[in-house]
Amino acid sequence: MKKIIGIDPGLTKTGIGIISIYNNQINFVMSSTIYSKANWDLSDRLSHFYQELTKILEEYQPDIAAIEETFINVNPLSSLKLGHVRGALMLTIGLKNIKIYEYSTTAIKKSIVGVGRADKNQMQMMVKVLLPKANFKTEDEADALAAAICCNNSKLLPFS
Repeated sequence: MKKIIGIDPGLTKTGIGIISIYNNQINFVMSSTIYSKANWDLSDRLSHFYQELTKILEEYQPDIAAIEETFINVNPLSSLKLGHVRGALMLTIGLKNIKIYEYSTTAIKKSIVGVGRADKNQMQMMVKVLLPKANFKTEDEADALAAAICCNNSKLLPFS
């Protein structure tokens, strides 16, 4: 059995989702959201994401990771801060010697729904169809699970 952790990075909330693959079948393992507060210093937020993700990695020990690529916001400062969060998350994964695969939002949507411009409701519905036991609480968790499923659907994986 192999496990893939999917991550939907965000400055105030980061979605986490883990799936397992056994005999070419995907199963829901867990999902969660890591929250930070807007009034925290950026360094405190990054440290918090590192600490919380480290706990999840140590508990579930995924084999590989999938992370959503950053899109450019209208506000360049927001994009820069999101890049910091994404970098902290990738470093946390890298420190555990877990290979990271990056996917665009469009690639993830196309992999899950079949259309690169699918909306949030379509994505959540298809994640539920593909992982009937998934009990994600936020759209960020659904997006993280979608990233993990997209990674599994990719032919780049060493165990596919």
